Amino acid sequence: MPEEVSKNADDSKKNLWSQILSDVQNNGNPKLPSCKQVLVLGDNECGKTTIVAKLQGVEDPKKGSGLEYAYIDVRDDYRDDQTRLSVWVLDGDPGHSDLLRFALNEETFQHTLVILTVTMTAPWSILEQLQHWASVLADHLDKLNLDVDLRQNRRQHIVKMWQEYVEPGDELDPASPMKRSSRTFGEGEDGMDDATSLPEGTLTNNLGLDIVVVVTKTDYIQTLEKEHDYRDEHLDFMQQWIRKFCLQYGAALFYTSAKEDKNCDLLYKYLTHRIYGFPFRTPALVVEKDAVFIPSGWDNMNKIRILYENLHTCKPDDYFRDIIVQPTTRKTINRETELIAEDEQTFLARQQQILFAGGNNLQIPRLGESPIRSSPLGKGTLDSSKVVSSPGGEGVLANFFNSLLHKKTGSSPSNSLVNKSGGPESLTDKATMRSDAAAELDRLARGGKKPGASGPSSGVDFNASDC
Repeated sequence: MPEEVSKNADDSKKNLWSQILSDVQNNGNPKLPSCKQVLVLGDNECGKTTIVAKLQGVEDPKKGSGLEYAYIDVRDDYRDDQTRLSVWVLDGDPGHSDLLRFALNEETFQHTLVILTVTMTAPWSILEQLQHWASVLADHLDKLNLDVDLRQNRRQHIVKMWQEYVEPGDELDPASPMKRSSRTFGEGEDGMDDATSLPEGTLTNNLGLDIVVVVTKTDYIQTLEKEHDYRDEHLDFMQQWIRKFCLQYGAALFYTSAKEDKNCDLLYKYLTHRIYGFPFRTPALVVEKDAVFIPSGWDNMNKIRILYENLHTCKPDDYFRDIIVQPTTRKTINRETELIAEDEQTFLARQQQILFAGGNNLQIPRLGESPIRSSPLGKGTLDSSKVVSSPGGEGVLANFFNSLLHKKTGSSPSNSLVNKSGGPESLTDKATMRSDAAAELDRLARGGKKPGASGPSSGVDFNASDC
């Protein structure tokens, strides 16, 4: 008998150690899965690429088109393990919606977390964009050949995650039947009848996917307040509508600003918590209007109704665009006038006509000459009315040679020179002209310049007898 008791004790010890080893092997420090992925949806220019770059720790985001692929390095220091989290970013153009099948399909459905992005730079379209992309996502899932049991299990998993949310600092023993204060906050007697029921308006559109709504560029709120007269009432009106949407899809909510680095690191920690089960100790943040954070499972309609107290000029159920109105800005469109080049042959023909039309009265002078026009006074006669005196004395010589031309063409003494006023010139004027011309010629001679170099070339030789 003592031997049998000892043998049984040894067997029980072996079984105990085998069980411990089996538990450690199955549950102890498992490797991080490499099949997890994030799908980012949203309109163009809403900050999708920037927020992904922030999650990657990259300062210079590179924007692509169509369906972009990236990855985030995830490391678990506790397990001393690391993996890559795949990230798919879909272009905001509706024509690229068909590319969703490469990122979200039957194989990746249960491993995908979806981020819906909207931007505070266009607050009037936030609700429409969220509803649009949620509809695109739902339509795509309906087209997939998903196993019915798999999709139902994923929906139940989302419900369970919502119900089992524990607010940091309010943790209880999982086996305890007590209800958390965060779950029953503001609930009436019929708020939650049992553990399986959900609060009002919660998970009414359960897609079976983990969803996070990210409102980007919240630093623009300051501009909305200064330039568009936004008040806290407008911001609370927007927030209550966004939180109602998140409640319907079981989504978490983040207000982020990459410019001011608000909630970007917190978003990374929350994603790794939801995907890999990393510890997460940050409670909901609803005080700062540009850095709101509401984790999935924390919110309910009674908490949202607190925002109603600040709505004085509008009602919570008012149409979103009636309160958040898009400003009418007149944008000046600078349309560049299109210049059509004229045909080369047409241009040359037109220039030829211009030359022919002016060629009868104009002789093109050589370099340094004045224009010579045909005149009734004689061929090649300078028009004295066009001669302008210059500092170099060329005008004096021109007048002098003009008098010589009148004399060469056979003008008699009775035919006196015509001055600018149309009257005859006196002998004193002639003498003065000749003395000025002689002085100018002497000056040119002393300067080493020939008279023909600066004066007009008229083809007349200077002779003292002519003077």
